[in-house]
Amino acid sequence: MSSDLVTYESNDGIAVITINRPEKMNALSNGVVASIRDAFIKLNESDDRCAIVTSAGDRAFSVGADLKDPPRDPELWECMPGVGVNVDKPLIAAVKGYCVGGAYCLVQFCDIAIADETADFFYPEAQIGFCGGLIAGLAARLPHKIAMEFMLSGKHFDAQRAYETCMVNKVAPEGQLMEVAMDYATIFRDSAPLVTGMLKRFVRDEVVNRGPSELSALARKDLLAVSRSEDQQEGGRAFREKRKPVFQGR
Repeated sequence: MSSDLVTYESNDGIAVITINRPEKMNALSNGVVASIRDAFIKLNESDDRCAIVTSAGDRAFSVGADLKDPPRDPELWECMPGVGVNVDKPLIAAVKGYCVGGAYCLVQFCDIAIADETADFFYPEAQIGFCGGLIAGLAARLPHKIAMEFMLSGKHFDAQRAYETCMVNKVAPEGQLMEVAMDYATIFRDSAPLVTGMLKRFVRDEVVNRGPSELSALARKDLLAVSRSEDQQEGGRAFREKRKPVFQGR
């Protein structure tokens, strides 16, 4: 799979999913969000054992939602692993440059995060008056005071501060980001997939507490699955045609 906005490259059991909109600092538009979601679906259906999630260009992993083309259909939560799409394969976020707002939520829902020395994380929603709420789950993944500082203050966390506060697993020397991410990916590719998948499900479904927006999104995902289904279309057609519907469960 490859699109203009997000590319999917597979090599020897390792997928690399790249947000490919560097001229817009990889802002998350409607099309980008749809393409990230589709890339995770492809990962689930593929023989790849794990994926690196990264972005094109040097300036930004992503500056968050595109204010000129905000993700509304699909919404931002629909591309988040473990929320919009359950992904039982290990995900490694490889971050260079700015990682802002909702883009950090994408990193948050990956399993491993590697930061280039140039990485700059911040969440300015409280300062601009908008928030989708997914970030609240950060308090279940980081020490409480650190999570609250990041969410409420809008302060910038550079790569070293992000590492010291457990937001990322490792800081890669400049120019070595993908090499370090690939080291983790090789370990995961060569690990037992039944075990890695089981542990991801245990942690996601039973251990880590979900925030209100995550819980709401999970309910909406089920509702959308019904409203977008062939069965709903068949039910409408059968009603109009005054016949018994033939449902297929899809």
